[in-house]
Amino acid sequence: MKKIVFTGGGSAGHVVPNIALMEELQDGYDLYYFGSDGIEKTLVSSLRIPYAQIECPKFVRGFSPKNFSIPFALRRAVRAAKEKLSALRPDLVFSKGGYVSLPVVLAAGKLKIPCLTHESDLSMGLANRLMAGRCAFVLTSFPETAESVINGRFTGPPLRRAVFGANRDMARAKYGFAARNKPVLLVLGGGKGSAALNAAVRNDLFSLCKKYYILHLCGKGNAVESNAAGYIQREFESDMGAAYACADAVISRAGSGAVFEVLALKKPALFVPLQNRRTRGDQVKNARYFEERGLCRVLPERNLAHLPAAVEGLLQDAALKKNLAACDVKSGNQNIIECMRELL
Repeated sequence: MKKIVFTGGGSAGHVVPNIALMEELQDGYDLYYFGSDGIEKTLVSSLRIPYAQIECPKFVRGFSPKNFSIPFALRRAVRAAKEKLSALRPDLVFSKGGYVSLPVVLAAGKLKIPCLTHESDLSMGLANRLMAGRCAFVLTSFPETAESVINGRFTGPPLRRAVFGANRDMARAKYGFAARNKPVLLVLGGGKGSAALNAAVRNDLFSLCKKYYILHLCGKGNAVESNAAGYIQREFESDMGAAYACADAVISRAGSGAVFEVLALKKPALFVPLQNRRTRGDQVKNARYFEERGLCRVLPERNLAHLPAAVEGLLQDAALKKNLAACDVKSGNQNIIECMRELL
């Protein structure tokens, strides 16, 4: 069988889309994963796919002495990736971005192995910008992103099949939300959780729980003791289909994976983009793009003290719900797989 190496990591947003594709391909191809000793190693382990660890440097935004050593560390990482790729001889390398993917794609280029990369955000990440010229195509979730790159190709986002089709009544029962008298809020903070979102929800927890059930996916190590009725915490949820199915509305960071899943499921969403000097502002751009189209609401992190009012406004927004019902956000899995097959 043909061999495909997947790479990407540093955050769940670079790994979960790869997993969505690997789940569809693993019966017809030999799949491998090249990643760091980060979250991708844990997430990919459930698929029982051979994993090669690459020690690679990460660029720190803003001034940092660590950045001065990047050229030397990157050279070592490319050399290590080249050795592993030479031994494996895959037919294709597929990158989902993130710092670990850069040395793998650079090494693949030296070995004349075809490469593809996919950019989920509206604005391209640094690793994808650096590797774009080494890839046959830069696949994108947003059409505008594809238009900004010479070899761009719009495919849509990779989405997990498992998030679709769960039964709402069974999902509500699973979390103990049996009564119908209150809507369910699903709170998402990304793979590692969000300290700001966690604090905002808990600061207004008792007032929120008077009106809503809350399923709070707070991130590893972030659960706290609480006696608030109708408040369920999970540090991690493997059954995201059930989590989404039970929700009447979603409060979330604005990583591309979460944004596209929420919109594809037509859930009213309040996005709270991560915005600080350590980010390139990608979450802000993702959220504003869909807010301008009337498909979500955006609450800046500095305004989280107004969370209860923002949630109330979201649930009463009839125009937004009408826009969501008419929108057509689809999985790009098959489009991406077709692009992969062009090179195999």
